Amino acid sequence: MINRVLIRVKVIQTLYSYLLTRPDRTFDQAINDLQHSFDKSYELYLHMLKLVVELTDLQERRLDEAKHRFLPTEEDLNPNMRFVENALAESIRKDEELNNIFKDRLISWSDEPIFLRLMLDKILNSEPYHEYMALERTDYATDCHLWRQLYKQVILEDEDFNDFVEGTSLYVSSEDVDIMGQFALKTIRRYEERLPNPVSPMFKDDEDSDFGVTLFTKTIQQLDDNNVLIDSCIRSEKWDRSRVALMDRIILSTAITEMKTFEKIPVNVTFNEYIDLAKIFSTPNSGVFVNGVLNAVADTLKQRGRINK
Repeated sequence: MINRVLIRVKVIQTLYSYLLTRPDRTFDQAINDLQHSFDKSYELYLHMLKLVVELTDLQERRLDEAKHRFLPTEEDLNPNMRFVENALAESIRKDEELNNIFKDRLISWSDEPIFLRLMLDKILNSEPYHEYMALERTDYATDCHLWRQLYKQVILEDEDFNDFVEGTSLYVSSEDVDIMGQFALKTIRRYEERLPNPVSPMFKDDEDSDFGVTLFTKTIQQLDDNNVLIDSCIRSEKWDRSRVALMDRIILSTAITEMKTFEKIPVNVTFNEYIDLAKIFSTPNSGVFVNGVLNAVADTLKQRGRINK
């Protein structure tokens, strides 16, 4: 599921790209890019679920090939099948609704055999794998627990995995990996609890689905007014208006638009979200700067009756 934290990230990234490339890039193209970035984030989440099956299948092929060696060992002929018979992988494999999504969105790792082999090797050498294989007995809960631990300790922490994912699309960043990884873990938990419809939709509801496009559109429409407001609230003795970074202005303008447009979102939530985003996307001092300006802007907007929360 693409939550509002990631939606804000995507809006800011798209705004920055759009403002740098105008007029060569139209507003409609920017909207298409924003929606495409949402698709890519959701497909990353689906790829994480599909990876469970693909790695399991690869290990099964390896074990089968070992049986047909010229001089197979006793272990080759009678391998421990616990990992390849993992019940979570089987649940995902048999989830008809999820597999229809895989098919419709062409979700597969089949074009990445080297990556799969390397990742499987890391899993087979990991502590969670060895602990799981050494258990006296396993059940559905321990099968799901294994994959949660493999994601937490091996896959999501692996630099090669993060570099690989980010390298496959211009629309996927480390923030996508972190957030989609958390939703993949929650989905595994829902499988373990045998909840209906364990797979998250792309958005929680229509309100979230519309949030990103509305925020982007309104910010573009209000950009000039927001910049005037930002400049009026910058204390000239501390900050030079002419040297405010473009990214800081984009973050501030998006936050101001959110405060004015979305009545259900508390002001303090908007503050916290955009202060954190400033720390990620801009300069080391941007968090303090954004916090100070947003406080002044919020006071001004309240005085003018533009926000009532």
